[in-house]
Amino acid sequence: MSEPREIADRAIEIAPGVWHWLIHNANIGGGISSSHAVSSADGSVLVDPVRLADDALAALPAPHAIVLTAACHQRAAWRYRAELSAEVWLPEGSRATDEEPDRHYTAGDALPGGLRAVHTPGPEVPHYSFLLEREPGVLFCSDLLMRNGELEFVPGEYHDDPEETRRSVERLLDLDFSILCLAHGAPLAEDPKGSIRNVLAATA
Repeated sequence: MSEPREIADRAIEIAPGVWHWLIHNANIGGGISSSHAVSSADGSVLVDPVRLADDALAALPAPHAIVLTAACHQRAAWRYRAELSAEVWLPEGSRATDEEPDRHYTAGDALPGGLRAVHTPGPEVPHYSFLLEREPGVLFCSDLLMRNGELEFVPGEYHDDPEETRRSVERLLDLDFSILCLAHGAPLAEDPKGSIRNVLAATA
């Protein structure tokens, strides 16, 4: 199973109707794995969820869907599908996962919670980020970038095509967002596009 054993003790609301939590994931050598939830008219949508303590999860609007940016971020998705009767969405063309998803999506699709699927290949071809288009504009960026202090690229050794990853990061600058949420690291709300430009410039 791909589910980490660690459980986050709390979720932090980082913008109206957007929550973040994290663990230090032994499956990746103790590195940070971050997850998010987004409020919706039907409750909330979990993004790449690692486990959250029961009382903290109960404090969120009831989850009704789980959206995964890539097959490598199954995490606690299947547990929460069983416990919450929440549909799991996975990119079309993904490699085999521990269980079959309920739905597939592709580039540009509208997902639960007002999220839009943005194709960001590089780590693998069926790899996506999600754009929450309502104010203040939040981009959920999967394994392109990470943060343990400063923003940086996820090491190229974990990517099928590091040059394609770079092109995907460059295209992020065309999107309308003011908060950057990462699959590995704390959210960035202070000039995230400036930080992305700095990363690109430093690695040119």
